Amino acid sequence: MRIFVTGASGFVGSAVVAELLRAGHQVIGLARSDASASAVKAAGAEVQRGDLTDLDGLGRGASSADGVIHLGFIHDFANYAKSAETDRAAIQTMAAALAGSNRPLVVTSGTLGAGAPGAIGTEEDPGDATRRFSESALEAAPRGVRGVIARLSPTVHGDGDHGFVPRLIQIARDKGLSGYPGDGTNRWSAVHRLDAATLFRLGVENAPAGARLHAAAEDVIPSRQIAEAIGKKLGVPVQSIPRERVAEHFGWLGAFFSMDKPASSAKTRALLGWKPTQIGLIEDLEQGTYFER
Repeated sequence: MRIFVTGASGFVGSAVVAELLRAGHQVIGLARSDASASAVKAAGAEVQRGDLTDLDGLGRGASSADGVIHLGFIHDFANYAKSAETDRAAIQTMAAALAGSNRPLVVTSGTLGAGAPGAIGTEEDPGDATRRFSESALEAAPRGVRGVIARLSPTVHGDGDHGFVPRLIQIARDKGLSGYPGDGTNRWSAVHRLDAATLFRLGVENAPAGARLHAAAEDVIPSRQIAEAIGKKLGVPVQSIPRERVAEHFGWLGAFFSMDKPASSAKTRALLGWKPTQIGLIEDLEQGTYFER
């Protein structure tokens, strides 16, 4: 297949590009900057210059491909509504380019919006108001598009991660202790970036129209266990942070780290035969590069 990938040079996108190429697919990677273009080219993929606001370019990229994987997103959380609208327009444009062809369009979302707080979210959950706009945009796609939603766990880990886990590590360094919210029993799901990449490949190759896929290699990881792994590596105390002090201690990350939103991937595994093979989050914290300065 010839597959158009947005976000091709990102943390997850670069792993997806490599996975697709290993499987024998041709890849066209969208690149906004010279650095991104160089990274996509070095990986062995074809480069299409442009960004998510270039709707004509997105339409051309989708039209020229046998399938699309949409991983790009403008991470401007100070103007999230605008970023979400850009995402919606991008998805609608690529869907229109694929209309009537039954070619796949795999879009990225998250498991945090699946299921009620405290319940294990499943692929059957339609998502709530916190879900990314990508899901509703795809659901409005024209007929003849094999639309697939791939929901990432809130923790996608591996070498090169610059997101949630590195921020927790930095807070622990700055505070001199590794904290967890309340009693630390609130639960997370996690997936290694390479296992997530395999799921995106399986999704574009075989997932049926309307499928919701969960990239959750580990369903349940208590927040206290994450804090303990960080504290052990840094050699700092591990301590409960009372709920009323979570925002003060963790900043904006506090509300996020306090969520109890585990997710199951049982239906995804049964549907596509997805079998995560990479190390888990705690082992990655113990063995990976997270603590290299």
